Amino acid sequence: MLHQVALALRYDYALFSPHPESLQNPRLSSKNESLRNYSVFRCRGVEIPVRKHRSNCLTVPFYGRVEDDWVRSFSGKDIDVATLGNLCVDVVLNVPKLPPKPLDERKAYLEQLSKSPPDKEHWEAGGNCNMAIAAARLGMRVATIGHVGNEIYGRFLLDVLNDQGISMVEMNDQNDSDISSIAYETLLCWVLVDPLQKHGFCSRADFSKEPAFSWLSTLSNDAKMAIRQSKVIFCNGYGFDELSPHLLVSALSYAVDVGVSIFFDPGPRGKRLISGSREERMALEEYLRFSDVLLLTSEEAEALTGIKDPILAGKDLLKNGKRTKWVVIKLGSKGSVIITPSSISCAPGFKVKITDTVGCGDSFVAAIAFGYINKLALVDTLAIANAVGASTAMGSGAGRNVAKLKQVMELIAASNLDEDDEFWDELLQEHLNTAEITLLTKVYANGSSNHQIQRISLKKVAADLLPKFEAAAQVKDVGKC
Repeated sequence: MLHQVALALRYDYALFSPHPESLQNPRLSSKNESLRNYSVFRCRGVEIPVRKHRSNCLTVPFYGRVEDDWVRSFSGKDIDVATLGNLCVDVVLNVPKLPPKPLDERKAYLEQLSKSPPDKEHWEAGGNCNMAIAAARLGMRVATIGHVGNEIYGRFLLDVLNDQGISMVEMNDQNDSDISSIAYETLLCWVLVDPLQKHGFCSRADFSKEPAFSWLSTLSNDAKMAIRQSKVIFCNGYGFDELSPHLLVSALSYAVDVGVSIFFDPGPRGKRLISGSREERMALEEYLRFSDVLLLTSEEAEALTGIKDPILAGKDLLKNGKRTKWVVIKLGSKGSVIITPSSISCAPGFKVKITDTVGCGDSFVAAIAFGYINKLALVDTLAIANAVGASTAMGSGAGRNVAKLKQVMELIAASNLDEDDEFWDELLQEHLNTAEITLLTKVYANGSSNHQIQRISLKKVAADLLPKFEAAAQVKDVGKC
């Protein structure tokens, strides 16, 4: 029998909480002791407790051309990518209409919705799980750092991550008996889909001035170990819904100190953070300055810089960054761009039948991390990322429905780019003499009228990448789960 979903009120905001006291996660004790014991690094089937030396950890080969100095910067690290915060369970429901925008009406809408308990078939791993699963399917070793609660949703999330070969590292190593069970619970995000396939997202964080896990104030020892052993740490703006700005900056500072590359995607929350509290504004500024790779849509880049031209906005973010190497601009169906201090690399999107765009941006980030770690050519990295995002859009929902490696390989092999020469000519016209420009094309255009743009054929990219992906699929059996 399905447990009931109760609506609880705390600190004058709505918490859409399961409260399944009789269905607690058997892995977890009431004070989360067992959860900390579950925090292990699982390297593609080999589980090793984080506090032990991991000299026998199974290694994964790099798939791509890697320069020696880049490899040395990642030496001794057992995790390719670790996500920070934003672990939640999505409850995906079809609704006749999306919730209204006014907060009181929105709360009443969800109170009515929560009277009917969601069947488990509507649950899915959400938030940073999307990026983590996509990364694992590309053959990377992945960990998630965050908090899940001592209830049925926490068990579901741990099981999904474990099935995908992803380790979960708990951020809480304290036994705080004065913290309510509601505050400890796994964060739920209601993903609401109307008849026009438009999406609305709601969680208890929408009704609170404080992050959902504001009681978390310091990084656990396990979390520090996971950061130290990672090549890349990924954080997005939704992390501010769960974790305090102080804790997020603490994680950023620690990652910088131990030589970890930082990826940051402010997402839709970036615009809110700009006008948020002093602590939120300062934390956002720190992430923008000290991240190695920034990922934004063109609209988000404009909101943060006030510059409409996405390439100029990217250059502005580079100029103001202390460590920034890449600014990645997502242009929707048109494709994407990577801007570095000396180059502009561009790739059109793929022609696909779009079913659902949820999770496309998250899975896109996973492929950018793959290219970054493996030191692939920038245009190759964009080709993979666009293919991963497009493959996810062809599915229904995110979580376990994000792109599988086989789908990505098929898209790249088909070379069905959605080319729009007029769009790219207009976008790049003002930048022809400012940087080296590379553009991915379906076929090499030897007779192109613009000789200031280096055009790279997707067929050539495919010839380089597909054998490596095929080897990865055979060795790791990636994406068949």
